[in-house]
Amino acid sequence: APQRQEALDELARLSKPYGGQPASHWLQQLNALLKRLCRIRYPGDHPHTLSGRAWLAFLDSRCPAAGLTRWMVLVEGAYRAECRLDDKAIDGLEQAVDTWIRKHV
Repeated sequence: APQRQEALDELARLSKPYGGQPASHWLQQLNALLKRLCRIRYPGDHPHTLSGRAWLAFLDSRCPAAGLTRWMVLVEGAYRAECRLDDKAIDGLEQAVDTWIRKHV
């Protein structure tokens, strides 16, 4: 689907916070992308009103394969200015979001 490819391209274009850079902006962008996709895909569920654990649980209920509930940092780190992730975690989280998009957009 063109929409899926667009979302994957957008994910790939986001500047990843490698090398110990602050990660909160990237995490906010990931959340914004997922919320936008969910609003289009699941309008009746009002996913954009969810936050924290409820938001991750919603994402996971739609796509258990992505395993996003393991990534509490996606919701916690987005609001912590000093949140930093190691490169392996960045790749892991990006892979999880990538999986979610491939299966649900």
